[in-house]
Amino acid sequence: MVHTSIPSPSISYFDLGPLRVHFYALCILTGIVIAVWLSSARLTTRGGKPGMVMDIAMWTVPIGIVGGRLYHVVTHPTDYFFPGADLWKVLFVWEGGLAIFGSILFGSIGAYIGCRRAGIRFFSFADALAPGLLLAQAFGRFGNYFNHELYGGPTTLPWGLEIESTNVAFPAGLPAGTLFQPLFLYEMIWNTIGVVLIIVVLERRFTLRWGKALGFYLLWYGAGRAFLESLRLDPTEYFLFGLKINVDIALLAAIAGIVLIIVQTRRHPGPELSIYRNPEEPAIDDLPTTDASSGSHADVRPALELPNGQMSDSRRDD
Repeated sequence: MVHTSIPSPSISYFDLGPLRVHFYALCILTGIVIAVWLSSARLTTRGGKPGMVMDIAMWTVPIGIVGGRLYHVVTHPTDYFFPGADLWKVLFVWEGGLAIFGSILFGSIGAYIGCRRAGIRFFSFADALAPGLLLAQAFGRFGNYFNHELYGGPTTLPWGLEIESTNVAFPAGLPAGTLFQPLFLYEMIWNTIGVVLIIVVLERRFTLRWGKALGFYLLWYGAGRAFLESLRLDPTEYFLFGLKINVDIALLAAIAGIVLIIVQTRRHPGPELSIYRNPEEPAIDDLPTTDASSGSHADVRPALELPNGQMSDSRRDD
């Protein structure tokens, strides 16, 4: 019988002159670049201006990173606050420790600010971002592999992950050479499948606009993350309803995704005619500028007719 396993990388960084480059940081940056590129391509095909996603990313990315780090530190306080601790390590993002739920929450705030400044609908941007965000998270999980983290319980499966017994997170009582479930790999596969489902399957059969792609992202990622978190060995200090706090948050995200899809489907049965909060209107010279009965100036911006016969005011901001 051939013994197989997944070895953990022997290095997690390389030195470039005086600069130390961590593979974890490179994986995060690669994911961000891919997410921006894919989201930009998707938003441009829907009527967005080239470069618009980059402008929004300038708000989304830094606020999301701060939020992800803050969430991690708050939920793992004993890792950073103890007698003799180096408090500066709270800022050492390159050593690992970016909580995706914190990044999603705070990044959404940054994205909303960026969308308001760019004049486009938040849900239009979020729908364009959904598959790119899953890809970014997949690349980020590859960074966990270089940091020897994000693994589950012991396993004898041929793809078990090798973790050195000197690792601070190595479970006490287990012999050296024990293999573990590679949760980082499972999540990479799960996220990649989600991308294929959105782009290749769902968007060809349904109109995933008005926040519905975002809803599917929350449902897909939340459900998968809840299961993987239940297998995770990393100690957690907070429980709610008998579950790890991250499991609770993941389930809440999945439920929020379902609610978002249902609500937006009922609110917007028609197509999304524009990604802009105030769609471009016909030239004013082509429209009447006065009320025929009173001679006063009137608001002449037209309502848009939807395929089902309903009228949608072009000024409406959803």
